[in-house]
Amino acid sequence: MTPDDFRRLVLQLPGAIEGAHMGHPDFRANGRIFASLHTKDTFGMVALSPEEQREVLRANPETFVPSAGAWGRQGATNVRLAVADAAAVRGALTLAWEGAKAKGGVRTAKGKPQKSKRKTNAERKTTKAVKKRR
Repeated sequence: MTPDDFRRLVLQLPGAIEGAHMGHPDFRANGRIFASLHTKDTFGMVALSPEEQREVLRANPETFVPSAGAWGRQGATNVRLAVADAAAVRGALTLAWEGAKAKGGVRTAKGKPQKSKRKTNAERKTTKAVKKRR
């Protein structure tokens, strides 16, 4: 599989768009990266859940390998393009795309994602300090 083959498979998914991140092409659905091309276009990456990653690795160990470090432990999975089977890659891309669509969150009337309601580290520290004073 060539990088163009990978790109073609990704962009066939409804709503998938190509962008760029950290100097390499990425692919997004609902504003979330679910796939990318990297390492001089010799590898692709699909963002899976850890459970999905285990299944994909078990079924196609010659094609898929976990990304390095914490990213890999969280489900980021590299695709060895030179030996990749199109059907296996299409399946993994579909899982990653579905995950990105499911995580999309609420959108405003203008179609922009709402800001996360998660607290920042500074907000958490302030909350802890206030609770200690009580």
